[in-house]
Amino acid sequence: MTKILILYYSRHGGVAQLARQIARGVSTVGGADALLRTVPAVSANTEASEAPVPDEGPPYANLKDLSACDGLILGSPTRFGNMAAPLKYFLDGTAGLWLKGSLVDKPAAVFTSTGSLHGGQETTLTSMMLPLLHHGMLITGIPYTESALNRSRSGGTPYGASHFAGSDGEQPQTEEEEELARALGERVARLAASLKEART
Repeated sequence: MTKILILYYSRHGGVAQLARQIARGVSTVGGADALLRTVPAVSANTEASEAPVPDEGPPYANLKDLSACDGLILGSPTRFGNMAAPLKYFLDGTAGLWLKGSLVDKPAAVFTSTGSLHGGQETTLTSMMLPLLHHGMLITGIPYTESALNRSRSGGTPYGASHFAGSDGEQPQTEEEEELARALGERVARLAASLKEART
């Protein structure tokens, strides 16, 4: 199996919804399996720790999930044009994988959800790319051959999948946003499968 890790943090559900669409795209590639994982919120109390399994949603990610994956798709809501602190905190703990080169030459992609249309979708996506580049991953986006990229009037960028959730977080995903999320999942899974086959 080609294992694609979809690792994300979602506060109000928009990023989680995109993650599920991306997983659907991954599943269209024969032999590919999507693994959904999240990260716990960061507490102001440094002594606090979350239970190993959240009350709802996918399990929390660990470093073994990262080292075992054949491809990674990373998601976060925007926080002032940047990734959210819980995801950054998790990535800051991956130095051991970096030292071993565990993620080198694996394909990766990013996705986000914003409260406002110009709320930093593209800068958040690029902020998530930076640690992946340091890990030696192969960043992939969404090419304009995906026709939904030209039709979308809300989310969706060449840098990765995105969703405009609205200030109240209640804006439903558009057909184009979902289509682009699935296309991104399929693309990463296809690339991961090809690269894995070439290495064997």
